[in-house]
Amino acid sequence: MDRNPSPPPPGRNKEEEEVAGGDCIGSTVYSKHWLFGVLSGLIQIVSPENTKSSSDDEEQQMELDEEMENEICRVWDMSMDEDVALFLQEFNAPDIFMGVLAKSKCPRLREICVGILGNMACFQEICVSISSDENLGQVLLHCLYDSDPPTLLETSRLLLTCLSQAEVASVWVERIREHPAIYDSICFIMSSSTNVDLLVKVGEVVDKLFDLDEKLMLEWVRNGASQPLDQPQEESEEQPVFRLVPCILEAAKQVRSENPEWLDVYMHILQLLTTVDDGIQAIVYCPDTGKDIWNLLFDLVCHEFCQSDDPPIILQEQKTVLASVFSVLCAIYASQTEQEYLKIEKVDLPLIDSLIRVLQNMEQCQKKPENSAESNTDETKKTDLTQDDFHLKILKDILCEFLSNIFQALTKETVAQGVKEGQLSKQKCSSAFQNLLPFYSPVVEDFIKILHEVDKALADDLEKSFPDWFQTPVPKKSCLSIPWIKMAEPEDGNFLHTENHMERSCPGEYVELRVKVK
Repeated sequence: MDRNPSPPPPGRNKEEEEVAGGDCIGSTVYSKHWLFGVLSGLIQIVSPENTKSSSDDEEQQMELDEEMENEICRVWDMSMDEDVALFLQEFNAPDIFMGVLAKSKCPRLREICVGILGNMACFQEICVSISSDENLGQVLLHCLYDSDPPTLLETSRLLLTCLSQAEVASVWVERIREHPAIYDSICFIMSSSTNVDLLVKVGEVVDKLFDLDEKLMLEWVRNGASQPLDQPQEESEEQPVFRLVPCILEAAKQVRSENPEWLDVYMHILQLLTTVDDGIQAIVYCPDTGKDIWNLLFDLVCHEFCQSDDPPIILQEQKTVLASVFSVLCAIYASQTEQEYLKIEKVDLPLIDSLIRVLQNMEQCQKKPENSAESNTDETKKTDLTQDDFHLKILKDILCEFLSNIFQALTKETVAQGVKEGQLSKQKCSSAFQNLLPFYSPVVEDFIKILHEVDKALADDLEKSFPDWFQTPVPKKSCLSIPWIKMAEPEDGNFLHTENHMERSCPGEYVELRVKVK
């Protein structure tokens, strides 16, 4: 006989809900008692009774029980929730994880514990607490000497998270400075690891360190730059001259083999190095390394990034890495032009072609769409556009500086070759001039003089395209007058708001006209 089911006994579900609610962590459905059980299991693993072992069961300690691994991995996932992370902090879980890291030889268990701490450190309050614990800080830095790539990856992620918190960043910088062996470990990882995920994360840590502390960057650059006075000559010959830069180069090559788009961080590290003299010397004067770095970056801009068959919009994805690459190339080019790999006829024309192509793509990216009025109604899009313009402006400044340096070094023979091969066509020269003028007008004028000797017709066409810059200078007495809104300041100190003129005596030169008040 069909009938509706009877209701449950009154009060039973309510009581169970109250019990369950008291067992929940914060607003989650995770159980406190279950978590206590997992953490208690961790304590048992590193208890003195379990850590005393003979060589026979040492291999067994390297493995993690499957059930325990599944449970601790659930904690790892749960720790991304702030309520869970705060509860772990309240339960002194970081101390438990520190004990595991200090005593356990199981790579998987060590990886998971560091990973949980990394998730917890994403929340500022917990990050400050973890960073203020000197003992835990020492244990975590010691994890950088580990030979297990997953553990190194999680340790690097944790360090990067802490370095990104302004309140505690200086604490970690000082700790790292006090441990010179960390430099050796990071150099070893960059020079020997084939794990691209690890290389990228370690690169992000180095990049953040150098960005935060120039003094530390200089210390690392100089590390190994000169042999100790008490070191025998025969031993010193086997030591690398500049260890850091070759290691960065090796890491960049490995990352490029997987995905060139991940090179951004290593290119930015090199760019930071070029901001100090010691960094430039480490790149340029290091035997073979300078040439290898130049060849890598040269190949990237000439054959990898922003190519002629790529849509112009690709520049939006590559603008930051291109800014770093061209900045380093520009620094090397300006500091050591006598090197064989920088000979004019070998590099200038391909570089000019790449620089102008990027500038042309930039012009396309900066063109406003027809429906820009509608798109501007969204505040988020406005912000994104402003940020894009900022990064593109930085890239443009770097491109123009580099292009002007190359133009200054061009010989008549190189210009003739460029005109013949198309790197210095009218269209490309016009694009270059549009970006170089007015700030690099002397460079453009010198180039035009050389071009007159090579191809007078092309030079004349370009001068006609830019009449304001290529015309016979007019004497000051009969100067051109260009409208300019200006407040004139006469000798008696009275101001006159009027539409005055700025006298233009020659291209690029302006003289203020004063209007006397009667």
